[in-house]
Amino acid sequence: MRFRHVMATVLLPAGAASAFAILPAGAVASVGGGTGGHVIPEVSSPLAYKYVGRAGQSHPGAGYLFTCQQPGSSPNCYTPRELASAYDIPGRLTGAGQTIVLIDAFGNPTLSQDVASEDRTFSLPPAHVSVSYPSGKPAFNPDNADEVSWTGEISLDVESAHAVAPAAKIDLVIAKSDRDPDMLAALRYAVSRHLGQVLSQSFGEAESCEAVSVRNADHTLFEQAEAKGMSVFAASGDSGAAMPSCNGRSYIRSVALPAADPLVTSVGATSLSASQPNGGYKSETAWNDQYGSSNGGYSNLFSRPSYQNGFVSASHRGVPDVSYSGDVNNGLLISWSQGNRSQVGSVYEFGGTSAAAPQWAAIAALANQNARHAIGFLNAKLYALARARYGTVFRDVTRGNNTVVTGSGASLPGDPTTDNAVVHVSGYPAGKRWDAVTGLGTPIVAHLLAYLR
Repeated sequence: MRFRHVMATVLLPAGAASAFAILPAGAVASVGGGTGGHVIPEVSSPLAYKYVGRAGQSHPGAGYLFTCQQPGSSPNCYTPRELASAYDIPGRLTGAGQTIVLIDAFGNPTLSQDVASEDRTFSLPPAHVSVSYPSGKPAFNPDNADEVSWTGEISLDVESAHAVAPAAKIDLVIAKSDRDPDMLAALRYAVSRHLGQVLSQSFGEAESCEAVSVRNADHTLFEQAEAKGMSVFAASGDSGAAMPSCNGRSYIRSVALPAADPLVTSVGATSLSASQPNGGYKSETAWNDQYGSSNGGYSNLFSRPSYQNGFVSASHRGVPDVSYSGDVNNGLLISWSQGNRSQVGSVYEFGGTSAAAPQWAAIAALANQNARHAIGFLNAKLYALARARYGTVFRDVTRGNNTVVTGSGASLPGDPTTDNAVVHVSGYPAGKRWDAVTGLGTPIVAHLLAYLR
């Protein structure tokens, strides 16, 4: 399972001296061996980010913390408070009494310092994070680019979920490696123990690349999660209508697992335009730029679920279900030290569907708090609300597409070896109501929570 890796361009903190560097976001993982005729790849998270500076280097009296917050800045970035304003997240709800479960790999030895830095920088209350290693705690290798990349995914997952539901407990379940069997073991641990009411997964692979045994086991666990009243989310992917092929040497037109499973709420990404510094909503388009594009399309494995009747014209499951801000160029500010204590306080601008999924999971935690019970499997409820009150609970994203193109000598985000070939994967346009780029659109959270209750 892998989505993509990118390069990170260093930006300047407000008032800082000029500097420039390129930081690797992690090498593409090699493909593992197959069983039963199916490849079992390594998993990689869909990281997309830019460095923006160090915490505490604000510009005196300017009203912003980092230069990317300045009105008209390119790229632009948002604080947790600005995103909450843009999506109308009610401040009276904090996720108190709820638990958000996150599944990641390898671990992050500086997670507690990263989270504390995020809380100090953006005036968030202390996070309540517990970490489980169901298959044993692996030794962190700072020279392994894949492991370092996962520290970014972990910081992003925890901090973005905490930003939306600051009083919710976060249970982080760490797989011992990023191979399918180990990720499956982490999911089994989380579901069998019913660690929380909400679960988020920010990883995936093309449908045809996942072993049938793993896919079936995942689906069985999602059935168990539904029976226990859990809401399950997954990032749709960051390579537009494409996914890396099973051998990592090309791209294929595909949706991703686990997001394509009909018992999972699949989360795509948009590019959000909001005013600075108050976060007032302006507009959104489908996310598609040099950093990636919201994955979407139609499953080859699952038929269209009944909840998508009237929205999806195809006979197969449509992906994604919903979206959220995920453009790096309009990204969320996240503290991340790359597992290196000397880098604690570094702040990055993150994007991708990997940023969108845990924030939707946190919205579900707010919904549970508001309803005073677990709302459980969410998809049928979301589509039912869309039928009855579409413009009240969703913002329709009608501009953009997820077609992906790269010329000779370049590659799509994910960077598999393409032998300098031109890659062109025709995608889908955004349109009215549901589409195969942004799903039903993005939430007007206050209204959504009121009707979910």
